[in-house]
Amino acid sequence: MAYPKLHRGIVLGMAALLATNAGAAAAQKKTEKELPPKPSVGDVLKASKAADWRPLDPENTLYLELPAGRVVIELAPAFAPNHAKNIKALARERYYDGLAIIRSQDNFVVQWGDPHEDDDKVRKVKDAQKTLPAEFTVPLSNDKQFVRMRDVDGFAPQIGHSNGFPVGRDPKAGQTWLTHCYGMVGVARGNESDSGGGTSLYVVTGQAPRQLDRNITVVGRVVAGMPLLSTLPRGPAPMGFYDKPELQVPIAAVKVAADVPDAERTHLEVMRTDSATYQAVLDAQRNRGGPWNKVSPNYLDLCNAQIPVREQKP
Repeated sequence: MAYPKLHRGIVLGMAALLATNAGAAAAQKKTEKELPPKPSVGDVLKASKAADWRPLDPENTLYLELPAGRVVIELAPAFAPNHAKNIKALARERYYDGLAIIRSQDNFVVQWGDPHEDDDKVRKVKDAQKTLPAEFTVPLSNDKQFVRMRDVDGFAPQIGHSNGFPVGRDPKAGQTWLTHCYGMVGVARGNESDSGGGTSLYVVTGQAPRQLDRNITVVGRVVAGMPLLSTLPRGPAPMGFYDKPELQVPIAAVKVAADVPDAERTHLEVMRTDSATYQAVLDAQRNRGGPWNKVSPNYLDLCNAQIPVREQKP
């Protein structure tokens, strides 16, 4: 097979271009500054003191018992006092026991409640309330432990953390609220703001849907057991609902930790988000050092700010 001859000028031009590119790459590598090593989150946690951590309050901790294990949820009564109280009442009257996870929507939420909510087999509420007025926001005075992050946010004038929860706030409006970060637990509702009360709950399992902030009551967050929820098969019906009973995941029980014998509790503690050590955790995430990292953004998204949890030390 005969091949066309390349013109001498084309060959020389290609060689010059390759040499120029190689030279530019070498120059860029030579001038590229190596980021200095900096403490990682792991380094900060290793250096933490006992005072940097707080145990979960058993009265505001829920155990969602599933066939695969236990999901631990911490309630935030400062931000949804009426809903937190009602959800505990529902758990204590064993409302959730025997219900199911009814929905797993890809990159969004997992939801549990009564599969018969829309028919005549719906489970009746006993002493708790079926619905409550919304608690999308609460007055700033409710929150005594807010520590502001210096990073900007597109959904709130100010962001930060309060007692282990990601928070948005608007000082001009005098309002604060929990944000829809990964692992946060909210109260499902219909179109009416007061159509939810805690009989159906959801947890964020995908990219933080912050557009839901101030549109749904958020009551707390999962502090342990997220893989049991985030790895569930996605529902085949619209919005990820399970359209067949055999797809639903049964709930053995939802219990308030204070009602569980101490020996059967999951003993966890959360890093105090008002501690200097937690600020060091945020800085370690905001400015990661070398040699692997080549760019340090000097920025941290609220929902990417880790809130460390560990087993409680004796």
